[in-house]
Amino acid sequence: MKFPSTLVCVHAHPDDEAIFTAGISAHYAALGYDTVLVTYTNGRLGFDPSGRPGSDPNHDDRETASRRAGELQLAAAIAGFSRVVSFGYDDSGMAGWPQNGERGVFANADVDAVARVLAALFDEVGATVVVTYDENGFYGHPDHIKANQVTRRAIELSSVVQRLYYPVVPDSVLASFTSGASEQGVFLPAWVLDAVPGTSDERVATTMDVAQYAECKQKAIAAHASQIDNADLVTMSPDLFTLFFGTEYYELAWSRDGAHGFATDLFGGL
Repeated sequence: MKFPSTLVCVHAHPDDEAIFTAGISAHYAALGYDTVLVTYTNGRLGFDPSGRPGSDPNHDDRETASRRAGELQLAAAIAGFSRVVSFGYDDSGMAGWPQNGERGVFANADVDAVARVLAALFDEVGATVVVTYDENGFYGHPDHIKANQVTRRAIELSSVVQRLYYPVVPDSVLASFTSGASEQGVFLPAWVLDAVPGTSDERVATTMDVAQYAECKQKAIAAHASQIDNADLVTMSPDLFTLFFGTEYYELAWSRDGAHGFATDLFGGL
């Protein structure tokens, strides 16, 4: 049976799609695959126009959300997405922030209710391969963890999804990346510094060589100009950026037929 060639990347905030999966979205778009981006939150607690983080009591949530919506559309186009679906939940903030307990934030959304909508989207677009974060949300962010929970439930409700992958960075690669960045004087954002360790090389099912799309990925990150904690990644030399981001690693979290071992293609065998 031949399955539709549709990749759906499910993310928590505007800019996650650029940081974590822009390599594969650009790669598969260039091959003619349908590429769909789902973003759960409005990113209201990112850096506001005055450079204040979401934890600042004077932070401008509304203007930040508006600005990030525009950045998302630009970055998604650069990264090769043909369709962008924004669920519009409020950003919950980092773990321990007071906003975690607010009504309307994504971390407090009903898993089944959101999953039913996402499953309907999966079925509508013929989602074959879905990518989202692991159970720890890659680095412990409440919205990333909720993204995992909702996406896994949606896959249970969907009739079309064949595989679920998590973007991961093996410990050996993460160690060399952080030490190399330190030697180069590159400031690393929280999603790197707080990445949850414990990803052995054996957990990587698919290694994607996306070096030819590294420039595209860097431009997609740059499109999220309001997120100043990524500034050093934007100004990093192309050669160094490609060295660090020219390969993406994926763990196979679930497969409908139990198949595995597609070392260089998320769609291998489908």
